[in-house]
Amino acid sequence: MKKQESKKSYAVFGLGEFGRSVAEELMAAGADVMAIDKDEDLVSDIAPHVTMAVQVDTTELHAFDTLGLSNMDGVIVTMTSCLEASIMTIMAAKEAGVPFILAKSRNATMTSILERIGADKIVTPERDGGIRVARNIVNGNFIDFFELSKRVRMVEISVKEEWIGKNLKELSLRQKHKLNVVALRRNEELTTNISPDQPFLHGDSVLVITDKKYIGELIS
Repeated sequence: MKKQESKKSYAVFGLGEFGRSVAEELMAAGADVMAIDKDEDLVSDIAPHVTMAVQVDTTELHAFDTLGLSNMDGVIVTMTSCLEASIMTIMAAKEAGVPFILAKSRNATMTSILERIGADKIVTPERDGGIRVARNIVNGNFIDFFELSKRVRMVEISVKEEWIGKNLKELSLRQKHKLNVVALRRNEELTTNISPDQPFLHGDSVLVITDKKYIGELIS
C-alpha cells in the first residue's frame, strides 16, 4: 500500500473485535489502513471500511513479502490466540524498519515474550480499549476518549497550538469543525462554565463532543 502524503499508514493484523475497532477508528481519524487476517470472511467483511484488506496467514513462510510493511508508520498486532503469529508479525515489522509496533497480549507471559522480541507497546484491552488505543496511535494530543454511542464520541484533547490566544468566538469550532466544546481543563481544574470570550492558554485541554465522521478534524 502506497503511503499518501500527509496521511499516516498503519497495518492491523488480526480482525477480531479489538483489531476491527482499531482499524475502523484509524480510518475515521484519516489514516490509511491495511487490515490483515487469515480468515477470509473477516477480511471480506472489513474490506469496504478500510484502505486495503488482505487475507494472509502470518505463520506461513514469505507471508509478509508483498505487504509493504516498510511503508507503514505503525503496525498493530492483535492475534492473542496465536503466539506464533504474533511473534512472526512483530519480527517481520522490526525487520522492515516499522517505527512503532503495538501488540495485544492475553497474559503476563505473552507480554514478556512480545516485549523481548521488540514490541514498542503492549496492551490488553477489548473493544472500548481498542478505540482509545487507535486515538492514541494517531495523535498524541488525545488525552482520553469515550464512545458515547456508535456515532458520538467525547474526546479530551490538548489545545492545539493555533488555538492559543484565541477564544471560542474567534475559533467557531462548532460551525467550522462540528466540535462541541463542553468543558475546559486548566491547571488541573475542570470547568463547564466557559466564557466564549476567554482565550485559550498553553497547557489547556478541552472536552469536545462530536460525530465519529468529524473526529478527523482533531488531527493536528
